Parts: sequence; C-alpha cells; structure tokens
Amino acid sequence: MTLLYFIIAISILVVIHEYGHFWVARRAGVQVLRFSVGFGKPLFSVKDRHGTEYSLAPIPLGGYVKMLDSREAPVAEHLRDQEFNSKSPWARIAIASAGPIANFLFAILVYTLLFWGGSKQFIPVASEIAEGSPAAIAGVLPGDELSAIDGESTQSWQDVSWELLSFLGETRTVSLEVIRDGRPVELSLPLNRWLSEEEGPDPLSKLGITPRMPEIPLQISQVMEGSAAEAAGLQTGDTLVAANGEEIATWQDWVSLIRNSAGTSVLVEVDRAGELIEVEAWPQSITLDSGEVIGRIGVMPVAPVAPDDWVREVHPSPVKSFLMGVDKTWSLIVLTLDSLWKMLMGDVSVKNLSGPITIAKVAGDSASGGLIVFVNFLALLSVSLGVLNLLPVPMLDGGHILFYTAELIRGKPLPESVQIAAVKVGMMLLLMLMIVAFYNDISRL
Repeated sequence: MTLLYFIIAISILVVIHEYGHFWVARRAGVQVLRFSVGFGKPLFSVKDRHGTEYSLAPIPLGGYVKMLDSREAPVAEHLRDQEFNSKSPWARIAIASAGPIANFLFAILVYTLLFWGGSKQFIPVASEIAEGSPAAIAGVLPGDELSAIDGESTQSWQDVSWELLSFLGETRTVSLEVIRDGRPVELSLPLNRWLSEEEGPDPLSKLGITPRMPEIPLQISQVMEGSAAEAAGLQTGDTLVAANGEEIATWQDWVSLIRNSAGTSVLVEVDRAGELIEVEAWPQSITLDSGEVIGRIGVMPVAPVAPDDWVREVHPSPVKSFLMGVDKTWSLIVLTLDSLWKMLMGDVSVKNLSGPITIAKVAGDSASGGLIVFVNFLALLSVSLGVLNLLPVPMLDGGHILFYTAELIRGKPLPESVQIAAVKVGMMLLLMLMIVAFYNDISRL
C-alpha cells in the first residue's frame, strides 16, 4: 500500500507539473509531441487530434513534455513556426516556468479549500515547561498562551511549530508574546544554532514546552483483530484500572508500560460494566525502523473531549481562505529555500534531505490518516517539487530559465560549449544530491 500511495502521489504531482509546461507551450504555438507520466518505454499511449501522444511509462519517478525542437531532430520547413527553439526567450522562459508555477497553484488551491472547510485548533497553551529549556530561560510559565513569535500571530500549535522551524540553524534572540492572566506579556527567547543538528526536528520538545491537551480516557474504543488484546479477552468498552497490580493513572502510563513489556506477561485489570475482571496479556514484539523493539497490544482509546475554551474554531470566508492559501504556500516556498541555503552553509544538517523511500513512507502514513491528511501532504510535496525545479541548476527548469535569461540579455544564446559544460556540472550536482538523499533514506531503514 505504501508503494501504491507513493505512485499515486508522484503521478498526481507529475501530471500537474507537466501540464503547466504543456498548457503554456500550446498557447505559445509550440507543437507538443508527447506528454509522458513516468519514464521508460510507454505501457500505454493514445494520440489526440493535434498529434500529441499521451503515454504512461513504468518508472514512476517523474515525467516529461516533449516538444518539437530542431536541436533534437530535423524539423520540416512548414513546421518551423511551431518549433520550441524558434520562439522568443520570453516565450521559452514562460514555458519553463509554467511547471513549478502549476505546482504552486495546486498548493494554493488545496490550502484554500482546506481553510474554507473550517477547522478546530487547540489554542497553544503550555501545560508544562522543562527546567533549563529555552522556554524556561525565556520566562514562559505553565498556562501561558503563545500568541505571537517574532511578530507573527500563532493561532494553533501548528502555527507555533512552523514559526519555530523558520529559525533553523540560527543563533539569535526571538521576541515571544504570551497571554498571561488575560494580558499580553513580551518575552525574549534565546536560540543557539537552533535545531541545526536535528534530523526531523521537533521544535516544541526542543523548546521545552508540553502542549496543553485533553486527558485521554482509559476506556477502550477498539480492539484490533488478531491482536494480543483480542487473544487476552479485552473488549470494547472495558476501562483500564491496573496492570501488574499498579494503578493506571493515564493512557500515557499504559502505553509506556506496554512498550516496555514486549513478549512478557502483563496482568491487566479492567472495569467491565461495573465488574472488575483480570486478564493476562502478552504484548507482541515490534521492531521499529530505528531497531528498537517495543511491545504492542492492539487497543485504541476513546477519543478525548476538550473543553470548549481549549479550542479555537476557524471558518474564514472564501476570499480570506484564498489569501490564507497564498500566504501558506508563500511561507512554505520561503521556508524551503531558506532551509536549502542553510544546509549549503552548514547551518542545518543534510540529514533532513529525503529521497523517494522516505517520500513513499510519508505518502503511505499520510494516506492512512485520511483524505485531508494525504491532500495536505500532496500540497507540501508540490511546493517542494516546484522550488526544487526552480533552482538555477542546468537539467532543471531553473537552469533553462537561466540560459534563456542570459540569451535575452546578450541578444543571442550562450555558446554551446558553455551550455554543455554547465549541463555536466548540473548533472554532477544533482547526482550528489540524489546520493545524499538515498543515503539518508537507507540510514533510516
């Protein structure tokens, strides 16, 4: 299923990206010979009335739009005006830019629809502050609401995380506004090479803040089929009381106990319709990607219910949703470029680079979280794909745009020798990037 969701995710984004090139090329009067999703010998193809072949190829790691171009094959005289290379530099820049722009427009559309659908967000109020943490040094107290970071409003924990991620690798003091006893209080948050060595950084835990969240009930809402819980006789509706003679105070305590009890016996006492019942369970041993072995029993809790004043409901208008979608997409573009630059400068660990294996895993995990989570992931990946393709590296759209811009300035194309040398350098850079990304992927397995 992970492979399937990876193929679905990549195929959707490839179609969006290549359709951008295709749409603008058609309107610029360029003949499109082939629109391919995937690489390799086509598995399936069909032609339209314009002579464009639409094909599906077996290697789902990208796609391409092949246009009429005299640099690749001789062009008949009567088709010269439909050839890509005969168009003005402005037209070629527009065609090359259209793919990444299509990715950004897709992200804007997705975020607009998600914002317009409304959401319920936990108000970012701190429950606990770790001693000696950056938050403690700044003076954040339990019960404080984080209302703004560096002047940017934070309406939810997601907002807080995104704002903190924007300071990756930096050493500076950030202004932090909290609401305390109904009044705003200005604090100064010290950051020292913030998350620079972290892989998959968790800004909230590093800040030292435990978010205020509703307590998870100890009642079981679901027993997984074929699980250790089912074998032990646990049932939906049971309320956990004790384990191995010790009272279970919170669901987190229960999870911690089970994780540390792989393959060993656990005597579980539950309240079933007012009657105390004791069963013996043997948590299954599960090996994580990191190699750690943990126990799993296979039960789900009843969903926690938060007090109304813990939650902020957001229902923006269509226009406001669109503006929020544009702002969200722009913020992701800036964050992606900033992170790449900081990796290049050594301020952020290159361990954060991911390749197709990690993308496939995240695609599968997000799909299991439901349609909204999966679509959100697609929008995020679409922005990353758009930014990557705009980098001024030959072989990428950004490299082509650089060539055409130079031609526009010079009044003639760059010498062929210069273009060939640049393409070789670009291929080397991309190969190095792919090696690092694949190494990171494999090291996570």
